[in-house]
Amino acid sequence: MSAQNAQRHQAEELALMLSDFGMQRMSARVMAAFLFTEKPSLTLGELAEELDASQGSVSGALKTLHQVGMLERVPVPGSRRDHHRLRRDAWERLYSRQNEVVRKMMAAAEEGIAATGEDSPARERLQEMYDFYNFMFDELPLLFDRWREKRGSQG
Repeated sequence: MSAQNAQRHQAEELALMLSDFGMQRMSARVMAAFLFTEKPSLTLGELAEELDASQGSVSGALKTLHQVGMLERVPVPGSRRDHHRLRRDAWERLYSRQNEVVRKMMAAAEEGIAATGEDSPARERLQEMYDFYNFMFDELPLLFDRWREKRGSQG
């Protein structure tokens, strides 16, 4: 098996594992493509061709990965197409308040708390969900600082 074929195989294995753990299949394949690419950025068309998938399904996956903060759009002089790349801080964003999905979950918990009665079991569960995320987000900056320090000392 050539090195390129081995790399593609490993990307598909990673995508399969991510989808087994709950990530939508095409989002997992797109994520794996960004992790394994040698290019600084990829376009929708390049991804669709690489993954042998429709541009519509790839577009939906790109939207999802942008929403959770894993990808960013980057300018490419002379190109009219949108170029995307894995954010340098992708893993921090995935586990931070910058993750759009988590922000929406916290907002939904707050609204649910406001809509439930004072002694409601639902309110208790929603409050615990909100309190958990709030606690984690208060603690995460310290871990991120340690991570950046470790990453900096390795580079």
